[in-house]
Amino acid sequence: MRAATPDSRGRRRLVLWRHGRTAWNVESRAQGQADVALDDVGRQQAGTAARMLAILEPAFIWSSDLQRATATAQELSRVVGIPVRLDRRLREYDVGIRQGTTFAEFRAAHPDIYERFFAESDFRVPGAELPSEVDSRMVEVISEAAEAVPAAGVGVLVGHGAALRAGIPAFFGLPAHRRNMFSGMANCAWCVLEEHPHHGWQIADYNARSIPGASSRLADDLPGSGTEN
Repeated sequence: MRAATPDSRGRRRLVLWRHGRTAWNVESRAQGQADVALDDVGRQQAGTAARMLAILEPAFIWSSDLQRATATAQELSRVVGIPVRLDRRLREYDVGIRQGTTFAEFRAAHPDIYERFFAESDFRVPGAELPSEVDSRMVEVISEAAEAVPAAGVGVLVGHGAALRAGIPAFFGLPAHRRNMFSGMANCAWCVLEEHPHHGWQIADYNARSIPGASSRLADDLPGSGTEN
């Protein structure tokens, strides 16, 4: 997908930014709404990404209230000098009994639930949110933020890998199974939505980790990865 370019600066844009890396990301553990902190690499990622995103001169920053997201958002807040608004709707999936487990551990402990988790599009893992419930809150907050972006301005939402991956296609009205078109977003990567004057909101960039016009120093690949939670 094409990157946002200087000739599109007159259009409203919304940046959906995933938090930096955590120790559980390294271990591929489902974090869900566990309040896991950034690790050292995650803090470095957030600082580097914040300096790049500051080039866009965001008008507002909204963040999940989980600390891995708020710590990421605060890096941008410090650079651009605007406060962070916390919004629980941007939280990661509540993953219920999956929390703290790898997929291998989840499968070994709950093989029947594991099979249904992958086979049914709106299956509720015990103790978890339904995927459709996550879609609903994400569409609500993304839509509200899109309306709040000022003319020719930029807004930033800071959230989580799985919820963002679900929320983006849901915002565009795609059926749930189409979310598999989207790869997981890397830690501290972002998606740019841009409002076209005739076609409405479009995906201008996805899983981005650089901004056109940023210096080569800031455009270096960010360390670390992980594609969920």
